[in-house]
Amino acid sequence: MKEQEAIDRLAALAQPTRLALFRRLVRRGAEGMAAGAIGEALGVPAPTLSFHLTALERAGLVTSTRSGRSILYAADYRAMEELLGYLLENCCADGGCAPAAPLVAPPRAKKAKSVP
Repeated sequence: MKEQEAIDRLAALAQPTRLALFRRLVRRGAEGMAAGAIGEALGVPAPTLSFHLTALERAGLVTSTRSGRSILYAADYRAMEELLGYLLENCCADGGCAPAAPLVAPPRAKKAKSVP
């Protein structure tokens, strides 16, 4: 990851609504959430939500997928891991601490059970 990309991602998260939004999507998992449900959960009006989702998507932290009439948003776990990796890549390089534990991969989306 390049320094500017890390700065852009950190800047996108350095705002209370966007941080809460991103954390909500991380908790939701790979299946994501519809924009309306996110707005309801956070109490954010649609135009404000759209502005913040766009900022997170532009920074590469959120993905969007059309599902019928809705747009589902999900945290981009790979981007999150890249950012954390960038922040930790020089951890203990000077020998002053114990290395951090490895990052844990996010849970995979559950597959729908097939009915015979």
